[in-house]
Amino acid sequence: MMKEGKTNKILIAIIILLVLAIGGVVGFKFVKGDEYHGVFLRSGDLYFGKLVRFPSYGLKSVYFVQSNPQNKETPLSIERLANVFWGPEDFLKINKNEIIWTAKLGKESDVLRLIKTNPNLTQQLPQQEKPSDE
Repeated sequence: MMKEGKTNKILIAIIILLVLAIGGVVGFKFVKGDEYHGVFLRSGDLYFGKLVRFPSYGLKSVYFVQSNPQNKETPLSIERLANVFWGPEDFLKINKNEIIWTAKLGKESDVLRLIKTNPNLTQQLPQQEKPSDE
């Protein structure tokens, strides 16, 4: 016969393993791998990224809309959060109480197409003409 203390340790180990296994399954269910969403916040900020609900609510692979009111041709642009000058991580934790709406980006979305074709949103600078040495 096993001792009562040994039995308790085995039961505790089994319970811990079950909790970890269930947590892994639930965590996997709440993290949608390659789907991009738009998230609009009370502040008026609009973000795009891969929605994460576990362990904390937020976005990874984050992009945001930048207003350029002086530029009449392109008054709005999309920037990658990881590329801004202060170098944040590519995860944005979001307070769920600040969200007005979220929407999954459709497969034909112009924003999704831009992100997929140019994930770092590097801009191609126009070639400048070199001054001639006359």
